[in-house]
Amino acid sequence: MAGKRALVILSKGAEEMETVIPVDITVTVAGLTGKEPVECSRKVMICPDESLEEASKQGPYDVVLLPGGMPGAQNLAESPAVKEVLKEQDGRKGLIAAICAGPTALLAHGIGFGSTVTTHPAMKEKMMAGDHYKYSEARVQKDGHYITSRGPGTSFEFALAIVEELMGADVANQVKAPLLVKD
Repeated sequence: MAGKRALVILSKGAEEMETVIPVDITVTVAGLTGKEPVECSRKVMICPDESLEEASKQGPYDVVLLPGGMPGAQNLAESPAVKEVLKEQDGRKGLIAAICAGPTALLAHGIGFGSTVTTHPAMKEKMMAGDHYKYSEARVQKDGHYITSRGPGTSFEFALAIVEELMGADVANQVKAPLLVKD
């Protein structure tokens, strides 16, 4: 999968599976607040490759990925640096992927209004306030250059949808086969 690059923005309280399962292409895990280890929602520590400030200078990326988890998604939603990265990615119609509560950062930063999205069920009401999006109950929802997903249990489907979008169905199927993911 050489040649495709992803930026995963990691913040304190991110959901662990939603952060690491999609990491199946050349990925830079960028720490929202720096390069220090980040404590995720279930107390697992993940070490970013670099800070978001450093990583954003090395773009553009083929996909920017926002994991969910709380307060991880809230931290992404409140970050001016995340807004800047998302606006740049959106402006060039680069792929933006968000899972679980991660899509609430799209809402907070005014990204993808008018698109169909999905989220963790607990975030549905928040996403639907203001009629900025159409809502889907799909496990993974693709609309234009946005891919959204429901939560930890959909992380593999989410990751494979990203791989398929970036690399094609054949590569996604090659990645999927050894994972023993149910159809």
